[in-house]
Amino acid sequence: MNGMEPQVIDDFTWRVGGPQGGGIETAATLFAQVLARGGWWVGARREYHSNIMGRHSYLDVRAARRPTRAFFERVDLLAALDAETLARHLDEVKPGGVLVYDPDAARMPLSKLPMLDGAAYKRIAAALGGGDPVLERALERYRESDVRLVSLALEPLAREVGEAVGADAITAKKTLNTVAVAASLALLGYPLEFLDAALADQFAAKPKVAELNRKVAAEVYRRVEPLADVALEPIGSPGERIYINGSHASAMGKVAAGLGFMSYYPITPATDEPFYLEAHPESGVVVVQVEDELAAVNMAIGASMAGARAALTTSGPGFALMTEALGFAGLTETPLVVSLYQRGGPSTGLPTRTEQGDLRFALGAGHGDYPRAVLASASVEDAFADAALAMNLAARFQLPVVHLMDKYLASTTRVIEPFDTGTVVPDPGVVATDAKGVFPRFSLAAEGGVSPRIPVGTPGAGYWITSDEHDEIGHITEDPELRDAMMEKRAAKIEALRKWLGPEEMYRTHKPEAGTLVLGWGSTEGVTLEAMEGLDMGYVQVRFLLPFPDLEALLEGKRLVVLEYNQSGQFAHLLAQETGRKPDHLIVKYNGRPMTIEEVRAAFEAVLSGEAEAYTVLRAGV
Repeated sequence: MNGMEPQVIDDFTWRVGGPQGGGIETAATLFAQVLARGGWWVGARREYHSNIMGRHSYLDVRAARRPTRAFFERVDLLAALDAETLARHLDEVKPGGVLVYDPDAARMPLSKLPMLDGAAYKRIAAALGGGDPVLERALERYRESDVRLVSLALEPLAREVGEAVGADAITAKKTLNTVAVAASLALLGYPLEFLDAALADQFAAKPKVAELNRKVAAEVYRRVEPLADVALEPIGSPGERIYINGSHASAMGKVAAGLGFMSYYPITPATDEPFYLEAHPESGVVVVQVEDELAAVNMAIGASMAGARAALTTSGPGFALMTEALGFAGLTETPLVVSLYQRGGPSTGLPTRTEQGDLRFALGAGHGDYPRAVLASASVEDAFADAALAMNLAARFQLPVVHLMDKYLASTTRVIEPFDTGTVVPDPGVVATDAKGVFPRFSLAAEGGVSPRIPVGTPGAGYWITSDEHDEIGHITEDPELRDAMMEKRAAKIEALRKWLGPEEMYRTHKPEAGTLVLGWGSTEGVTLEAMEGLDMGYVQVRFLLPFPDLEALLEGKRLVVLEYNQSGQFAHLLAQETGRKPDHLIVKYNGRPMTIEEVRAAFEAVLSGEAEAYTVLRAGV
């Protein structure tokens, strides 16, 4: 960003940091929508504490000329809305980048930051030279990194601007987020009319609030001088695009596939999906918040037995309580979809941070053997398609399907092309239409282990339901021959499912001819593909973890690298189990923060140069 000629920007990241509950998510959403209106492909990710209002949170908004799915560790512009942001994000603004800060914050000693925990205090104090440093030392650290400092007291500015447009002090303070966004955009020279339109849209239901915020934005633009050597400009018309996160995409995919019933017990980050459905009753889905996780899973099973297409969402602690019921669904051959939003564990762990620590749990949840499918989404687009596919697989093969998501996907919002809902056709599965009398619901004469089913309550027909082993009409049995037959009938579903899917649904590849192949699952795909650009590496995204795809021929003679969000290398162990191949290099991250393009790129370069260890831990993030 140095020099007097404005540079052409192809990729730009804006970070806003402040206290949780202070409206920074609103600010980031507004900033993202303004850029999206100018044709930029935008993505936003949110990092926040789980335990108390006022703790440090931040959001990154990345705008590029092409669709992107990952984020950089270092940003182009950091808007520090409080002193803690100034302290925590040392060395995270690119050389030549911009820091917008409150001059009053710089006069505070580090010990006066009320929400800065002991470990972070010691780390930051040491980085600033020890003792109890005043945050002016942090400014020096930024300046030494060739960061441009812009002193802008946002709260006084909001008050002054509010007075200028005729608002009282309390009302003016409520426009602080608009002031922060407007100041950042004004510095970048982005046209005011795009912000004006976004504000009108955001506050469409409150015309007076919209008018106030538009006046405030215009006054901020009048007062803030654009930077001389950088200009962020619109790049074209966005056309038909949507701005959506993984939770909402998953909900939309289920609705497209005929979802009729969803139950849930509130748990972060899984609750966003049913909340979204509750906010859209026009979807026609019955959504029920229940008293606990046991009720959630059993109510969904009951709804499915009654003929509804049923699903539920949860996270690790909730899924732990559902395992017996999942076995019940498997034994009774009941279609069920569970979207498992992974977060940092074990126990309560890191409720608002990302992880891929539930893989082996999902593969083995429940005692005994019963068929289930496990698939993992890699992107917002996948979340839609996979949720729809999971619904259809559950119905077709009459089994539980675990749809693995994670916190990163749940809280990452991107501009994408609209989903083609017309390509999703709900699969009803094998349903008997002429059942009379006692119905052989678990008939052993079943192709691929799938017997015709009827909804509970079908007039003139019925069968028995039990959690014990049973015969073809559901009566309890301990007969050894019947036990063998029933176990083998249910197990046959997995091979039938594998054949029905075909390899193109179970995994996808990028440059599979390369001598070094990276293997990943879930949300690591986006950062992997960006980090490996220009490197002599290929990539394999494994979509189905159960059944596991046949990869032996693809992997033969290759150097293998596995990348995942957990400490033990759960996918690496699964790979060895299923293919007999251990990875040559395992790259993991488990501090709860998303992988950044820089750190993954450095890890890949170390592998290619021969300098990498067999086990590498990525540690970026605050």
